[in-house]
Amino acid sequence: MPKLKTHKGMKKRFTVTASGKAIARSAGRGHILSSKTAKRKRQLRGDTILTGAMALKIREGLAPMK
Repeated sequence: MPKLKTHKGMKKRFTVTASGKAIARSAGRGHILSSKTAKRKRQLRGDTILTGAMALKIREGLAPMK
């Protein structure tokens, strides 16, 4: 069985915590921020903890990093 490769796109966008949770940047913070309210931008400021099937996929894609 060949070695698994880390998915480089996932490596740039997600991190996995020591307890195995997947963390991602909140969507909607990249551009066109002038049309969004200050409240909306403020609420998108923090990172998001992903759960369920999405978190599992990310852990599988980043598995060789550990």
